[in-house]
Amino acid sequence: MKTKKTRLARRHILGSLLCLGLGLGHGFILPAIAQAAEFPDRPITLIVGFSPGGSNDITARAIAEPLSRKLGVSVVVENKAGAAGMIATNDLARSKPDGYTLMVSSASPLVITPHTHDNVPYDPLKDFQPISLIGITPETMAVNPRVPADDLQSLVKLAKDGKLSVASSGTGGLPHLTIELFRSAAGGQVVHVPYKGAAPAVTDTLAGHVDAIVVDLPAVYKHIESGSLKGIAMANVNRSEFLPDLPTSGEQGMPSFVGVNWIGLIGPRNLPEDITRKLHEGVLEAVQDPKVKATLAAAAVEVSTSDSPEAYGKFIEEEFEKWGRIVKEADIDTKQ
Repeated sequence: MKTKKTRLARRHILGSLLCLGLGLGHGFILPAIAQAAEFPDRPITLIVGFSPGGSNDITARAIAEPLSRKLGVSVVVENKAGAAGMIATNDLARSKPDGYTLMVSSASPLVITPHTHDNVPYDPLKDFQPISLIGITPETMAVNPRVPADDLQSLVKLAKDGKLSVASSGTGGLPHLTIELFRSAAGGQVVHVPYKGAAPAVTDTLAGHVDAIVVDLPAVYKHIESGSLKGIAMANVNRSEFLPDLPTSGEQGMPSFVGVNWIGLIGPRNLPEDITRKLHEGVLEAVQDPKVKATLAAAAVEVSTSDSPEAYGKFIEEEFEKWGRIVKEADIDTKQ
């Protein structure tokens, strides 16, 4: 049996609900209740698929602070190294598309590894939302100072006269594929010598155990600058701001010999358009920070951004097609 006190309590609750409903109809409800919190309202994680200290990691940590200031939340870098970046990339593909899990990725896991490995667990062209390119680091060809060549044409002549050994940081990586471009253009006896990483490849080139090397610019930048290695060509359309006196491959009559590693920001597919564009704007602003520019310059990474997320997406598609063709033409078999 309901008491008078119970009936009064029920009337009070119903009255409160009615007032709440009227408030909703007339816009009196608090914004926090009427709509979801605006992005972002909690920390953002930038995944990096490689160990600390590399170009991906340096770039992620460089933009984290200015992105944090721009977005008003903390931006944390998390390294998930392994399987040529595939572990981190797959984690991103499986993450919630809310903008709180992003990845700073180089070319390898998106446009090279899918062509050189079996059972890649993600679709590089369908499982991600491109946000913006951040920076580039072109492949660079250098030789031991004792090699009698000062430019691409004299190096090609050496290759045609006899075997020319060229080191890279490993089979199936971007430096190796760029060497295949050189081999195709040179038409000579070019022997690829793969190493387990850029450091041992540089060491053996310095010692004269191999004639030449093709690696990302940061690995040989200081050696070319000091003269311990002789720069031959920048495998890019434009000269590098770090070695402005080193001619490009195109300037030396070999425009097909172009290989550029790049680093950009991506999110999982179905990332809302408004969040994508807000993050794109954040990247554009972050790279203008003098501290960011200095940090990237110290790692020989040139700032290079995309005009829009769509432009970055188109760039990734073009790179995917290009390197897939090179892997097929060179018959590179690294699948595992």
